[in-house]
Amino acid sequence: MSDARIHAMPKLSPAARARKIKLLLFDVDGVLTDGKLFFLPVVSESTARRDSSLTSPSQIEFKGFHAHDGAAISLAKIGGIRTGLITKRMSETVARRATDLKIDYVYQGVQDKRTCFNDIVKKAGLKPEEAAFVGDDVIDLPAMRAGGLGIAVKNARAEVKEEAHYVTLHAGGEGALRDAVEFILKAQGKWRRVVEEYIGERNPEKAVGN
Repeated sequence: MSDARIHAMPKLSPAARARKIKLLLFDVDGVLTDGKLFFLPVVSESTARRDSSLTSPSQIEFKGFHAHDGAAISLAKIGGIRTGLITKRMSETVARRATDLKIDYVYQGVQDKRTCFNDIVKKAGLKPEEAAFVGDDVIDLPAMRAGGLGIAVKNARAEVKEEAHYVTLHAGGEGALRDAVEFILKAQGKWRRVVEEYIGERNPEKAVGN
């Protein structure tokens, strides 16, 4: 009788997982920002004239974004990686930032991030293992588990870091998304080419001179 054994499939390394990625999805608060929320109350002139002690329930929510993360979106595009955000909150600030950066998929007010993640992957015509998700809190775990590469930012909760395949060097709002993009592009052997092309796009005269 044969003593042959069925060996378990070896676990993929983070780099091996990253080589398959064609779509990078991410949370906003705590990932694209440092997690702080700022609210500016809006009081109409008529209300203020009637009673200066009254405040309006209307308010504007605003956030701060890091320039390195903006560059990361451009670098990802050059490298052939589509991007998208999935967030529980609704924010006009986020909508405008997403438009400025030309992010491919923008989903706000999402309660079930895993389902949304799967829907985007399907729309993109990809397999789950070809998509990654960047998160910072436990609400992001279902989406991180659904894809081929789960990424936690440096300031993520302990439970999220434990399940992540890769943890960024920088915290959310401080260039964490840039770390994620760089890790993926380097794993795919595209980093140097992408950087040179990115520089050329922003310095056309220098690119022609070379």
